Amino acid sequence: MTTKHRFRNKYRLEVRERDHAPAHVHLTGGGFDVLIMLDTLQSEGIWPPGLKTEVLEWVELNREDLMKEWKKWHK
Repeated sequence: MTTKHRFRNKYRLEVRERDHAPAHVHLTGGGFDVLIMLDTLQSEGIWPPGLKTEVLEWVELNREDLMKEWKKWHK
């Protein structure tokens, strides 16, 4: 897995090399694991309190690079 960004020194945004479609990233840490779909920004899982807006804004701003990373591992 590749950590793409850290939030609040506790949570990691990851692209996992051997993962299923559709293209998505994981927010993990503190017992949380949220899937965020790169095409729609919809998510699955329970979010850490107060973090959803911050993470989704970052993912939206960096979506192109995240998609490139996903495609690198999922050809």
